[in-house]
Amino acid sequence: MTVDVNANVANVANIDREENLDSGYKDDLLKIGKYTFKSRLIVGTGKYPDFKTMRDAIELSGAEIITVAVRRIDFNAGENMLSYIDQSKYTLLPNTAGCYTAEDAVNTLRLARELDVFKTSLVKLEVIGDKKTLYPNNEELIKAAKILVKEGFTVMPYMMDDPVAAKKLEDTGCPVVMPLASPIGSGLGIRNPYNLMIIKETVSIPVIVDAGVGTASDASKTMEIGVDGILMNTAIAAAKDPLKMALAMKYAVKAGRLAYLAGRMPMKLYAQASTSMEGIVF
Repeated sequence: MTVDVNANVANVANIDREENLDSGYKDDLLKIGKYTFKSRLIVGTGKYPDFKTMRDAIELSGAEIITVAVRRIDFNAGENMLSYIDQSKYTLLPNTAGCYTAEDAVNTLRLARELDVFKTSLVKLEVIGDKKTLYPNNEELIKAAKILVKEGFTVMPYMMDDPVAAKKLEDTGCPVVMPLASPIGSGLGIRNPYNLMIIKETVSIPVIVDAGVGTASDASKTMEIGVDGILMNTAIAAAKDPLKMALAMKYAVKAGRLAYLAGRMPMKLYAQASTSMEGIVF
């Protein structure tokens, strides 16, 4: 299936002159198990005003992985979100949104594996523990991860920002961990950057922040602390202009990553002249 980029996308894309932005960093790839990706931005498919806007925003985001809630796809409908996604261009990442037990999550992903649309073993595992906050249940998450890893899935677990749980998930065989920045859909940005930094030190696998990023500055700050990527949905889908926000997030993730790799200048209490006055003759 070929997806045409319509005039509206083309107009927004005119802003995008960044082809040389990451020149010299082409080897800075995101590796998740046996899979390798150029983009460090993963996007979702929910909450958009319509499927066309979803498709165009995904195109502009530059993402290579698109996560899809298996339980929210109506496969009996003549047209669903998958009808608008060029599956030759993207890796579809089935997720277990709406699951509250390990058993439910495992069964959902077993079902996804039987569907022709999901062509990889890559899955996003989430087990919700509280209906109000939608916080993950790390205990059930680890339980489900153990089963799925043994069954050959490449598990990307969405978790609370708990370094101990992150290490347990790594030991289980997960090739990545995905702690939240703040409650899903909240747009609050990073509430506890120190926990994310500790998780990054604790595990030897990639750390991808999932949930809570609200705008481009949040994305850039998140990447600057050294995490390996970001998964987001609502920040783009619920923006007044999802297309412009998708492009903003593409730049923000790249800029934050480059800033981290560059290493920021040390912070100082007092001013320091940009040009040294030492040795100057007046």
